Amino acid sequence: MMSTSSRPSAPPAGAPAIPEPPAPLPSLPDGTGLPADHPLVDGRTAHAPLVDAYRGRTPARRPVWFMRQAGRSLPEYREARRGTAMLDACLTPDLASEITLQPVRRHGVDAAIFFSDIVIPLRLAGVDVEIEPGVGPVLGAAVRTADDVARLRAGSPAESLTAEVLAPVTEAVRLTVAALGSTPLIGFAGAPFTLAAYLVEGRPSRDHLAARTLMHADPDTWRALTEWAADVTGAFLRAQVLAGTSAAQLFDSWAGSLSLADYTQRVAPASTRALSHVADLGVPRVHFGTGTGELLAAMRDVGADVVGVDHRIGLDEAVRRLDGRVPVQGNIDPALLAAPWPVLEAHVRDVVARGAVAPGHVVNLGHGVPPETDPDVLTRVVRLVHEI
Repeated sequence: MMSTSSRPSAPPAGAPAIPEPPAPLPSLPDGTGLPADHPLVDGRTAHAPLVDAYRGRTPARRPVWFMRQAGRSLPEYREARRGTAMLDACLTPDLASEITLQPVRRHGVDAAIFFSDIVIPLRLAGVDVEIEPGVGPVLGAAVRTADDVARLRAGSPAESLTAEVLAPVTEAVRLTVAALGSTPLIGFAGAPFTLAAYLVEGRPSRDHLAARTLMHADPDTWRALTEWAADVTGAFLRAQVLAGTSAAQLFDSWAGSLSLADYTQRVAPASTRALSHVADLGVPRVHFGTGTGELLAAMRDVGADVVGVDHRIGLDEAVRRLDGRVPVQGNIDPALLAAPWPVLEAHVRDVVARGAVAPGHVVNLGHGVPPETDPDVLTRVVRLVHEI
């Protein structure tokens, strides 16, 4: 594994600096459940543009960050990760923190997203899972029967995800928050359906047929599985928030494979359960999924304060489907990052204009940054959004 001293630690020449903390602002109301030194309580991020937009307030500038902004599009990421497996990188606190900070330094985005992986809480709970390059998460054995789920649940999440087990996560968050100052850190976790889909399929799937079959063929086993997944990922998210994240985002990567009826009946209860783990902490809760244009209102209703919207639907239409009740996040088409600048600029301006009808808007992509993206393009998009 790479030594700490060999990892990049200084911003590239000419890169935007991470802002220094502002003067303390008033604390959150009593009863939020956050510690006194949390950035939202001591004032460091209480009125950051991202937090203001998430709360439906008017921010000092329109905030922007990108999903997968810390990753393969950055040469400094590839250098830092050299010789270290993905899941090991996520659980090495100084390395995970360094990778989380890189896009803030380079692009000047308004938030960092905690560098982790959807299957990290499964690994921490004792599940045999690895990331195979070019494939994705692969499990030692799929979970497809009532007995399989019973073995999985033998140790409850509360018992398996102890403070000691979660220590690499909380330490990485603390290191990152200390370096970010007034820039918020967003917590990261996978939604129960996406975790359950990986568990049942045993590896990435195009249609999640085995998971959707179990959902209907054995609803009791499916419910037990998704409740376990909700508690594992909820505990993972709660640990990040208590350690200092200023928001929490739940990613449902595969929810777009579901009908509205299946989502509301077989998935939404578990997503509600997952987000309930941070409900008492008072941080904005963001819910995002791909291909979920027909599910937006249902995804809001599981307890989300902000709904992420992918690139398949205009933000103005998304706001209409959400009854204008919550801020939105999105939704630049990742494919246009490789288009000529005039094309991309026009698209970004259109996204911003459509998002203006929402109670709050955080500019983002409609999915993650493609690995082949030119980092300078992302920096240029950030500057454009801040100028509009």
